[in-house]
Amino acid sequence: MKKRVASVERATRETDIKVRLSVDGAGKARVQTGMPFVNHMMELFARHSLLDLDIKATGDLDVDYHHTVEDIGLVLGEALDKALGDRRGLTRYGWSYVPMDDALARAVVDLGGRPYLVFDVANRTRKIRDFDLLLVREFFQAFTIKGRMNLHITQFYGKEPHHAYEAIFKAVARALEAACRMDRRVHGIPSSKGKI
Repeated sequence: MKKRVASVERATRETDIKVRLSVDGAGKARVQTGMPFVNHMMELFARHSLLDLDIKATGDLDVDYHHTVEDIGLVLGEALDKALGDRRGLTRYGWSYVPMDDALARAVVDLGGRPYLVFDVANRTRKIRDFDLLLVREFFQAFTIKGRMNLHITQFYGKEPHHAYEAIFKAVARALEAACRMDRRVHGIPSSKGKI
């Protein structure tokens, strides 16, 4: 089987992002973003998706976290799309429910090439320390577009914001792990159209 690995870099006046990703990994992560909350989310995302991730990101954090968070999503999505190639033999769909103490999240993904994000979060807390939680949606929007996937995220309940958002990242990770699996029964492109 061909190795499903990709490296992508993106450099702008605002950010410099480097991502190396292995789909068939063991969940190992080396993450340096300058944002402790993002580091933590990306490390647990790798662990639960079984993607091996190497992320090095610098950006204009003194201005805002927005550019860096969004660009990490763009580069990570592009790396996943590149690593998956033509998506032959792919399971394509995956879903997961993840509880985290008082919080529950669900993620459903289709790697069928049509980017669309539904992001429905019950927890309305705005910040964890200095991190604006509205940026989580921006991250997943960018990831969905460049990863060419349909992603539905629902965080049903949970008052503790860290639990709520950790459940989201874990649910997406586990749904993605299922969708990225190869299925020897699937011959060719996993679509009745014959193309993704």
